Amino acid sequence: MHIHSLSDDAVHQQDEAHAALEHALKTPQLYRPNRAERPPVDRTEMLKFLGYSGQTITTDLQERIDAVVADVEEHFIPKGVFRLFPVDANRLDTNGQPAIHLCKSTIELQGRDIFRHLKDATYCAVLACTLGMESERRLRTMGSATPVESAVLDAACSAAAESAIEAMDKRVQALAAQAGMKTNWRFSCGYGDCPLEVQPVLVASLNATRLIGLNVSATNLLLPSKSVTAMIGLFKGDVADASTRPSCDGCRLRTSCPFRARKTRCYAPIKRDVSTC
Repeated sequence: MHIHSLSDDAVHQQDEAHAALEHALKTPQLYRPNRAERPPVDRTEMLKFLGYSGQTITTDLQERIDAVVADVEEHFIPKGVFRLFPVDANRLDTNGQPAIHLCKSTIELQGRDIFRHLKDATYCAVLACTLGMESERRLRTMGSATPVESAVLDAACSAAAESAIEAMDKRVQALAAQAGMKTNWRFSCGYGDCPLEVQPVLVASLNATRLIGLNVSATNLLLPSKSVTAMIGLFKGDVADASTRPSCDGCRLRTSCPFRARKTRCYAPIKRDVSTC
């Protein structure tokens, strides 16, 4: 009787997991953390955006950095949305090259890197998050008045947006794991040969303008600027590229990249629970 009860519990949990997966396939899922759930600004990431490479940070500068970070964590509230789409890897683009189509949407992803990233996936999670217009207004206001604080604020906001998309990534990992699936790392437009021109259709597919106030400029940049979009593959089997990113060699910015000039890179090492990849 006890074994039978455990089996019933397992079946119930599996049913709930698949119901959550089906819900994410039909409806955009909102990410609106309360105060206790807001991810902290990653100081290492923030210093990277500032161009830090081991220079001495004075006590005065450290205090100014601490004040800006505390302000960002207190007043800038991240908002996000994600949705799952079935993956069709049997399409060709207008040049006859393999392309990824996300079913139940108008999203077509061109480029060898994103094709390699999603070709074996069952679903693709499309994510978007933003710090909102308050961050944009504050950056513009502070820009000319206090240059040091302005630079620190810009870097802190960039790090805060990355922390938010990382938190959303973990939600997708958990959703996949509950359904017995695995995930690879998140891939954004502009990585490798995946063009920024995909941004408008990603934002539209999530209804992100209405849900979180995210827009795309005529040059395919996200507005507010402290915003991120990304795609994650969900797999029923093992994930071949779970910890393999496109190299700098395939990036369109490799010849002018400020991170490469400082002998670093634009992304952090992958932080992932081994049970989900």
